[in-house]
Amino acid sequence: MTDPLAALLLGILEGLTEFLPISSTGHLLIAQRWLGARSDFFNIVIQAGAILAITLVFRERITALATGLGEARNRDYAMKLAVAFLVTALVGLPVRLLGWELPETVTPIAWALIIGGAWMIVAERVAERRSPDGAEVTWTIAVLVGLAQVVAGIFPGTSRSAAAIFIAMLAGLTRRTAAAEFVFLVGIPTMFAASAYTFLELAMDGGLGGETWADVGIAFAAATITGFMVVKWLLGYIEHHRFTGFAIYRILLGAALLLWIPIGE
Repeated sequence: MTDPLAALLLGILEGLTEFLPISSTGHLLIAQRWLGARSDFFNIVIQAGAILAITLVFRERITALATGLGEARNRDYAMKLAVAFLVTALVGLPVRLLGWELPETVTPIAWALIIGGAWMIVAERVAERRSPDGAEVTWTIAVLVGLAQVVAGIFPGTSRSAAAIFIAMLAGLTRRTAAAEFVFLVGIPTMFAASAYTFLELAMDGGLGGETWADVGIAFAAATITGFMVVKWLLGYIEHHRFTGFAIYRILLGAALLLWIPIGE
């Protein structure tokens, strides 16, 4: 397989999996076993494509919040977004510096997919027993979403979006679209900060070379376009459907990985 085609497929895969509750890290790690391992710089670039995609999807919402801070409702929502991000940053940075993270190998990711899938099914059923129209983001929810993002960073395969969306639903934000919107909006500064931090680390260590710029550009464009379409579709889908299909997919994928991949990898 040619490098441009492999880059295209990896970019599409990033766009498909970054915002679906199925773990982009797990899918990219598995895909790179067959498409060839890529540098941390390449992975940052395709994540930047995903950040651009989510920003474009919510551009009107972001603009409304930025220009409407004079209104109490917008100001309150923006402050809760800021709190969720700050919790992630203030807790996540020490965790990263201390190296508290499972290795990105297939076996722990497979178990994270299975356990996360089962947890999604249970969590959604528990959340539905509460008010099905819960759409108010509380300060508690904002803090818990921030912490959920940290947990997802420690356990590759968990899925940042899944961890944050379901903890928000369990905490009372039971309307799926409201939970997803809050999590995705928090994800913009979170992903941007994480990518910028990794970029600076690579720049200081001299690790920014070695990639073909044409391949990087192809992957970035693919991740942006695919991510945009996926988020638009997902927001419409979860308005009338549960997350059960994604949970079952996670469980089946995790089980397949445990059967097909040698133990310890």
